[in-house]
Amino acid sequence: MSELKHASDEEDAKRYAAGTAPVVQDGAPPYDSASVSSVEVVCPPHTTERKITMRIDMHLIPFVVILYLMAFLDRVNIANARAFGLEKDLDMHGTQYNTALVIFFVPYILCEIPSNILLKHFSPRVWLSICCIGFGAVTALQGLVQNYSGLLATRFFLGVFESVMFPGCFFLLSCWYRRHEAQKRFSFFFSSTSLAGAFGGLLASAIGKMDYLHGYRGWRWIFILEGCFTVLVGLIFLFTFPSFPEQTTWLRDDEREFVKARLRAEQGHSAAERKITLRDVGTVLSDYKIWLGGFMYFGLIVPAYSYAYFAPTIIQSYKYDAITTQLRSVPPWAVAFGFAMVVAVASDWAKHRFSFVMGAICIAISGFGILINVHDNLPVQYAALFLICMGTYSAMPVIVCWYNMNLGGHHRRAIGSAWQIGFGNIGGIISTYSFVSTDAPFYTKGYAICVSFICLSILACVGYAVAITWENRKRSRQVHNLNLTESEKMDLGDMNPEFRYML
Repeated sequence: MSELKHASDEEDAKRYAAGTAPVVQDGAPPYDSASVSSVEVVCPPHTTERKITMRIDMHLIPFVVILYLMAFLDRVNIANARAFGLEKDLDMHGTQYNTALVIFFVPYILCEIPSNILLKHFSPRVWLSICCIGFGAVTALQGLVQNYSGLLATRFFLGVFESVMFPGCFFLLSCWYRRHEAQKRFSFFFSSTSLAGAFGGLLASAIGKMDYLHGYRGWRWIFILEGCFTVLVGLIFLFTFPSFPEQTTWLRDDEREFVKARLRAEQGHSAAERKITLRDVGTVLSDYKIWLGGFMYFGLIVPAYSYAYFAPTIIQSYKYDAITTQLRSVPPWAVAFGFAMVVAVASDWAKHRFSFVMGAICIAISGFGILINVHDNLPVQYAALFLICMGTYSAMPVIVCWYNMNLGGHHRRAIGSAWQIGFGNIGGIISTYSFVSTDAPFYTKGYAICVSFICLSILACVGYAVAITWENRKRSRQVHNLNLTESEKMDLGDMNPEFRYML
């Protein structure tokens, strides 16, 4: 990767302060991985690259992790509420619980690309914080509903406000880090879902003991307390949440130029100042690699949401009481978090994604295979839940990072990241009907559906790996025959023939 060194004299420091420090030297194309070793980006004289990266981590990672932890917790705590009698109190029957889950995904899918465009227009600090306040308020109101219709209405608006969280945070992260740095940060952020699953089980077991306090059932308190806390977090974030590198105020001018320069040396001009148009949306979606990226994520969403929404139900089928069920749901999430970080560190160290995706997916398949075939050994069945959670929730962040960091330019990354998450979450609709009460206690149909979609993800991952390898080889043969202006390169993003994809 690019060699980063300290400025050794006052002239470099002055040029950096003026935003004119040299970025590309020796005439090397900035996006060509074959030439990037000859690229030099000068670090400001008063600091080091490592210190700047650590400052970015401290100002960015805690915020996005807490934000998504709140979002995922408010999204899946309905599973914990179900174990405390939500269906009985609202007189729900048959597949009505599944319908309450699926209605969330309708606005969640449709609003993701518009939300990412609005995020770029208003800035992450404003848009993400407002949406956080919104879904927190809706979650609290969910604890006050009196019938099934009220539950459907709150779940719908929960999907509206949460649509920006996942693609928006991934978009923001991808604008700060280079490709070989990104996986650890992506996985740590994504694994906040695992933390939310573990934290949600512990919270639910504690809050459930408030049953009938002030006349409210325990499941209502789960929604009310968690929703109110989320609103408080959103209000704080409205004044403190970070934005894009071009908008940040906690870096000096020369440091901000350095951060932009090192990203530009690897991925080209970000085109942050460029507005996104409907034509951009059509152009991005006409790229077959974008569709492959969507199917990679889509195939894993089905088992991921199946586990998130139905793990307490599956564990309860092992004849545990409500409190024990919540506590038993915690360990798989905690182990999944640790395993995902190990995979992320190894992937960044190897500067490779494909093999790590395949390995994690195989672990998830083995877990489902056990549950399909073993029905009389509770320790083995419980251990299989660990494999499912570990494999699924470590493969997904690698897929998202792999795809996102292979998109060049703000406009292509904003649209492409939202498309992948939006299209992929169609799988969430499928997952909500994969496990129905009539299939209890073995849920063989649900497990088989999950395995089928994991296989779809495998095919898409292989197709994507083949596609980007072929593109890289084709561009290596053609790059010297092209004469593009900087403006044309900026508009092309990762379609620029000088750009190289990471496998």
